[in-house]
Amino acid sequence: MLPWITSDTSERIRDMRETSLAKLVREDLLEHILKGQLAPGDRINEPDVAKRLNVSRVPVREALRELESSGLVISRKHAGVFVRAIEAQEVRDLYEIRSLLDGFAGAKSAALPAPARQKLTRALNVSIATMREASAQHNLSAYYSENLHFHWLIVVAANSEQLSRTYQEVVQKLHLARLQSLAQVSGMATSIAEHQNINQAIEHGDVRSAQSLLADHVTQAHQRLSRSLTGTEMISTTPEETL
Repeated sequence: MLPWITSDTSERIRDMRETSLAKLVREDLLEHILKGQLAPGDRINEPDVAKRLNVSRVPVREALRELESSGLVISRKHAGVFVRAIEAQEVRDLYEIRSLLDGFAGAKSAALPAPARQKLTRALNVSIATMREASAQHNLSAYYSENLHFHWLIVVAANSEQLSRTYQEVVQKLHLARLQSLAQVSGMATSIAEHQNINQAIEHGDVRSAQSLLADHVTQAHQRLSRSLTGTEMISTTPEETL
């Protein structure tokens, strides 16, 4: 699961009465999409969503408009609103953007003062250990989630709200592509080794290496992914190819 999706939306709707209903409906729909409960190509039924959340259809429509503006759903005239299917060209574009974002986050994190760097690298070491355990168990879902968490730790450490927001949007779309793919458990050892090198560069405060390693990691991931393409909407991937 994506690391910034951390709690049940229904509880937030009960607890956060002062927050916009449309925003909470959007978070609920986003959670359903990113968990695969609403799959690419699925139609989102406004009345059903309104009934489930006990709200009117007005905030549901507003939430769907916001999701459409972020590229996660698409509105079709006289047909309704559907979860988007991400095609190969868009995946290529998103990987290019993500390469730049990850590289920038790596450079910012490596430039942190030593105490902050040490705190981050300790967290990254824990993340790598978790990935090793998932790899040993051939647990693709756990590996994928922790892999995303590793990268998210670096993005958060860069301390840029705009970076975090943009990064989320890019990874969410790539996550949609993963949900419509056929995932295979392979290549995790290579991915773990790459993460170790990234962590060492950050630990040593090597700004150039951290930036380069992270950017190359994402670029190589996409190149591996490209070799396994079977069509514009059906993608066969390995765990690190999604990351």
